[in-house]
Amino acid sequence: MSENAYYVDVDSIRRAFPPGNDAPSLLLDFAEGLEGCPWGNVGCFNLVGDFSDRAPIVDGSPLRDKFALFARLPEGSVVGAWYGAGHEAAKAPIVVLGSEGQHEIIAPSLEGWLARIALLWFETNQVWTDFTPHEDAEDATDELADWLRERLGVDDLEPLTQMPDGLPDFAGWMGKWCREREAYWEGHPAMAELAAKLTAHKPAGKDPWGRTIFEVAISGAQYQARVLRRGRQPIEEAAAIEPVLRALRDEMWRAKPELGLWHQMVLGMNASGCILPSFDYDTRPTFGEAPADISEAKADLLRAPRPERWVPAWLVNS
Repeated sequence: MSENAYYVDVDSIRRAFPPGNDAPSLLLDFAEGLEGCPWGNVGCFNLVGDFSDRAPIVDGSPLRDKFALFARLPEGSVVGAWYGAGHEAAKAPIVVLGSEGQHEIIAPSLEGWLARIALLWFETNQVWTDFTPHEDAEDATDELADWLRERLGVDDLEPLTQMPDGLPDFAGWMGKWCREREAYWEGHPAMAELAAKLTAHKPAGKDPWGRTIFEVAISGAQYQARVLRRGRQPIEEAAAIEPVLRALRDEMWRAKPELGLWHQMVLGMNASGCILPSFDYDTRPTFGEAPADISEAKADLLRAPRPERWVPAWLVNS
């Protein structure tokens, strides 16, 4: 594939859809047609699946079944279908989870999103203009429009771009989630216990943006905790906090069993000692410089099974 071509990862797109909802054939056909095309000729994005775990939101892991994120913008925003208001798969609105905190419905449906791209709706309305052709690329939106009309069996794409009445307040829904999850973790007993044991690492000063960042990896019997300070450094408190972290890991599994057990977590401690965590269920952790032992990871999977499409590729293919 050319370095200047769209990046398309169909396997990751299929995995991003919640169990029970398969990736629509329209999306897969669009991905197949886009793969290998010059980057930017229908917009500045790539088609790659993401879980809400890694989206720019607070504690996105429990929302995996509420989103099917299938596109990524250059500045880190992710785009996909939202099932959070009980939408049928075919009628789920397309939303953006913005890298700067934007939470917006940008199209009424998958068909509407493609129609808006094809008809240069985003350029005309000067919103989310990454969905317009790059100035240095050949504009292929007319070809996309022709393909879409034939694929959908319609003569006019314009009606597909119209937002229906009564769409739920996605920004409000997402804002409420983030506020509630921040409050949940700020008041969680495990975070208070960790803060007490890690108090020596509180960032100096009182700037609200100051953070000390810790990284934790657990895979079966393997365990590691480090602080990001001039690189990744071991911490004296690692043994003392391990039982707290393992108990939290099991508590979260019991609360959301389909997620299984997380492999990695990041803890951000502010100057007041409050800790906000984030969790990674998909990336293969490392211990020292070595990747996690597969047998240990498989022991976790046996103890806490997941839906097949949520098992990480590195574990499936081992």
